[in-house]
Amino acid sequence: VQLQASGGGLVQAGGSLRLSCAASGSPFTNYGMAWHRQVPGKQRELVAAISSGGSRTYYLDSVKGRFTISRDNAKKMIFLQMNSLKPEDTAVYYCARGQGTFNIGGFSYWGQGTQVTVSS
Repeated sequence: VQLQASGGGLVQAGGSLRLSCAASGSPFTNYGMAWHRQVPGKQRELVAAISSGGSRTYYLDSVKGRFTISRDNAKKMIFLQMNSLKPEDTAVYYCARGQGTFNIGGFSYWGQGTQVTVSS
C-alpha cells in the first residue's frame, strides 16, 4: 500500500488549505482512513478519521468546526479541508489507512507527510 499526501504549504492565520492523499496498491473502499499530525518533540496525534463508506467521521476536539475530512472512493483519495487555520495547527500532516472499516487507532499504513505552516 502506498499513500501519497500533498497540499501542504505556508498560510496566514485564518486561511485555508486542502490536503489530499492518493492511495494505491490495495483495495481502498474496505478501509477507514485518517489524517494525523506531528510537531517535532511531540507525539503524533489523530486529527480526523473517516469510515470506509464515508458516513462516519471523527475529529480532534481542537479542529471540530474548522476541518472536514472526506473521501472519493472512485479516485482512491481522501481529503482534509482546513479552514480558519491557527498557528497551533502547524505540523507535518500524515494520511494513514486503518485495519478495518473505521479506526481511531492501530493504523497500518502511512504516507510520507506534508508540512503545514500557519503564520501569525
